[in-house]
Amino acid sequence: MTDEHQRLALLLFGVFVAVTLAITTWVSRRRRGSAEEFYAGGRLFTPMENGFAIAGDYMSAASFLGISGLIALFGYDGLLYSVGFLVAWLVVLFLVAELVRNCGRFTLADVVAARMRERPVRIAAGTSSVTVSVLYLVAQMVGAGTLVALLLGGEGEAARAWAVIGVGALMVIYVSMGGMRATTWIQIVKSVLLFGGAVALTVLVLLRFHGDVDQLLLTAAERSGHGNAFLAPGLKYGDDWTARLDFISLGLALVLGTAGLPHILSRFYTVPTARAARRSVVWAIGLIGGFYLMTIVLGFGAAAIVGPEAVRGSNAAGNTAVPLLALDLGGGADSTGGTVLFAVVAAIAFATILAVVAGITLSSSAAVAHDLYAALRRRGAKPRSEVAVARVAAVGIGVVAIGLGLLARDLNVAFLVGLAFAVAASANLPVLLYSLFWRDFTTRGAVWAVYGGLIPAVALVVLSPVVSGSPESLFPEADFQYFSLRNPGLVSIPLGFVAGWLGTVTSAEAPDAAKHAETEVRSLTGAGAV
Repeated sequence: MTDEHQRLALLLFGVFVAVTLAITTWVSRRRRGSAEEFYAGGRLFTPMENGFAIAGDYMSAASFLGISGLIALFGYDGLLYSVGFLVAWLVVLFLVAELVRNCGRFTLADVVAARMRERPVRIAAGTSSVTVSVLYLVAQMVGAGTLVALLLGGEGEAARAWAVIGVGALMVIYVSMGGMRATTWIQIVKSVLLFGGAVALTVLVLLRFHGDVDQLLLTAAERSGHGNAFLAPGLKYGDDWTARLDFISLGLALVLGTAGLPHILSRFYTVPTARAARRSVVWAIGLIGGFYLMTIVLGFGAAAIVGPEAVRGSNAAGNTAVPLLALDLGGGADSTGGTVLFAVVAAIAFATILAVVAGITLSSSAAVAHDLYAALRRRGAKPRSEVAVARVAAVGIGVVAIGLGLLARDLNVAFLVGLAFAVAASANLPVLLYSLFWRDFTTRGAVWAVYGGLIPAVALVVLSPVVSGSPESLFPEADFQYFSLRNPGLVSIPLGFVAGWLGTVTSAEAPDAAKHAETEVRSLTGAGAV
């Protein structure tokens, strides 16, 4: 990229960072310091505000950079991510949004602990929430490094590493100083910017082809080098039965994982009532649905205008497809329009990363402070403020995410998020659904459901081609690959449900009918909800 690209993009980066830091500082001066204020923003947000914030939380770097890149490289098979992410919201709307808002207070563990023994349940759910959050954070870190590498012309790994470190430092500042209220307003601002940027690029792509979508698709297929196969299933997931099973596994993870994501569940606690939570999801579905439809146009537009070879040459995983598309749509690398559009899109993508990492870090630090610290604190020890523990936890989680982000810098961000979804669907969704709908569910069943999904999911990822055994692995020179699928959802999700059932039926503990009745009434009516 030229010096002009760099200066303009860095200027826009700086403007967004300055605005978000100003929001954080303003909120920190008005904050009362209570746990409800820090974790849930005082439950003062309207359904529309929360809907925009949910959309901002959900439309991550994986959506803007990764999905479009996968479509540009693999055509039809990349569509699975767009469809899976969107359909997942129907599960959230119909199964968990209102019930979670009524039953919980700040975290997933609150829902489960309402009718179980608190200590083992909070340890299990807190551990799972932190694991999912860190995996999700890694994807955002990889996106940040990719953007800066593109901005600097792919020169040097040092700048890429410093970008990851800088994002990590900013997310710690946002969370520790501003809590949920600052994080929510950052997400709202980012959501408006991202949606506006996607609309502008989509319109420009369609104008390039005079509104003829058929011509767009045919041109993309021609430039892909695969012909009509680019527009049909099987280019990425159709070589053999292993690839087809991987396709099914990924689909399950994407559709079921959203309902188990800690940072999405925590958003339902920022509104005053369950009805407001449900209306928030309706707002979010409208925004998210429109956005994911646009990622399809952007992905095929990048294939048709930039070309898969150019995309792959800039970044092997396809993460730079949208910025390169913006550069071309604006008039090319040597034009003022190209420079401005590229810089704006790069800044929007960077804003996306900052907002999403703030939300994820807040939910994971809440899990550490509200669940793990409360459960593991020694009896008789002087209790510390939950908010203070959460701030320390944010620093620790940030350090871990930075380290893993540097390690996974060459993987596609949408693919990395797919792994986080698989772990969420394996460990969090079974215990959540059993707690809400199964009368005889017990504490042992809850603990087994979490660990029965979490441990296999993480272990299968470690033993998969993601970590070793192939040139695209984290450790390409090593080979301890014993599981052939790149996404563990097909195996680990059923294991989570089976483990929860087995733990319950083998438990000597009698289910508490009174607590179940209380939870059921509360979840369905909101009576007694916080």
